[in-house]
Amino acid sequence: MILAAPLAIYVLAALAEIAGCFAFWAWLRLGKSPLWLVPGMLSLAVFAWLLTRVDADFAGRAYAAYGGIYVTASLGWLWLSEGQVPTRWDLLGGGLCVLGAMVILAGSRTG
Repeated sequence: MILAAPLAIYVLAALAEIAGCFAFWAWLRLGKSPLWLVPGMLSLAVFAWLLTRVDADFAGRAYAAYGGIYVTASLGWLWLSEGQVPTRWDLLGGGLCVLGAMVILAGSRTG
């Protein structure tokens, strides 16, 4: 499938971004050690690097498509890492975001 490679990169980028942002959350909101910032910053650097690996003519289009994947990955984080089951509204919104990302990715390939 032509969209498989960018989707895989987006999923990895989302995991890296969420992990990096969570490190800051843990430090500021959960009282964790400032040492959490070191892997957090590294993770955010990996996230930024991964987004440059997507074959897109324009950064804005790559970021827009990524947004849908990020929303869905965040809901997965909510469930798996924080123990909060997403509501049906969370799932509906996440599904709409993924659909939007797919439209952007597919449309950018057809011109």
